[in-house]
Amino acid sequence: MKDGFLKKLFIIILVFFGMGLLLKVGGEFFGESEKKVSSRNSILHLDMNGVILNGKRFLSNLKKYKDNNHIKAIVININSPGGSVGPSQEIYHEIKKAREELKKPIICVTTGVMASGAYYSAIACDKIVVAPGALVGSIGVIMEFANLEKLYDWAKVSRYSITSGRFKDSGAEYRGMREDEKALFQNMINEVYAQFKGAVQKERHLKEDIVNEYADGRVFTGSTAVKLGFADQEGFFDDAVKLAAKEAKLGDNYDVFEIPKKKMSIFDWGGKEVDDDINALVGYADQLKSKANSGVNVDVAVKYLLRAQYLNQPLYMMPGYWE
Repeated sequence: MKDGFLKKLFIIILVFFGMGLLLKVGGEFFGESEKKVSSRNSILHLDMNGVILNGKRFLSNLKKYKDNNHIKAIVININSPGGSVGPSQEIYHEIKKAREELKKPIICVTTGVMASGAYYSAIACDKIVVAPGALVGSIGVIMEFANLEKLYDWAKVSRYSITSGRFKDSGAEYRGMREDEKALFQNMINEVYAQFKGAVQKERHLKEDIVNEYADGRVFTGSTAVKLGFADQEGFFDDAVKLAAKEAKLGDNYDVFEIPKKKMSIFDWGGKEVDDDINALVGYADQLKSKANSGVNVDVAVKYLLRAQYLNQPLYMMPGYWE
């Protein structure tokens, strides 16, 4: 009798999940159906928030809506200190590609932070609008390492590796770095840095000596960025929207299209909105912080304290800005 009940219960659960998954594919299960662009003169509003780690959702929204005939212009609202090199370059490439292929005005705006990799992404836009006190620039590359050799000695832990070549374990935290390894990483940084500077000089139509003078990792206020030519005008989000409408010759006849936030369904085991536009870090820092403070996981605590998720990789990142 008990076995029969359990079998029926199992079948019911399977049917429930099966139907739910089918509905989820259609975007109708405890979530919002896809919002259509109804106005013939629409300005697409995209957000770029947080540390750039992959950019998948931002790029997905850009590719999904940019070809829509009702979308006449795009405004990208940025609040980011930068992030990984590859994803920052990919976002730059896709914005530039959309701008050149579709001939639709693309305006970037920040009232907070548009630094390093985020600034790299923004220079692909037709115009950059910045709040007077926004933090802009930080044109440079950073690559951090941690040497825990003395900590391991104190803890009486011995770590080593067997490698196929002298550079395979370069950057390992259990030993100091050799001079030839430092030279190797410095050459890598110089190459990526040259790519960044070249893109800024080309897209912003700046003289080489100006870029060389100010592309040293410093951060500008929005006002200074405009004066030096690293941004186009002071303003806020509404000003960027008006500029986009002007560039698209829409007059006052337009609507701003807001992409609906994706709701997590019961099958995502949560009910909060998914809001990680450009990264996979939203919530992760808080999770690490909570676990580190609770003292229940040493490995997680070390990762949080040393920001280990950023170590040993070149970053277009504003120094000191990690959350």
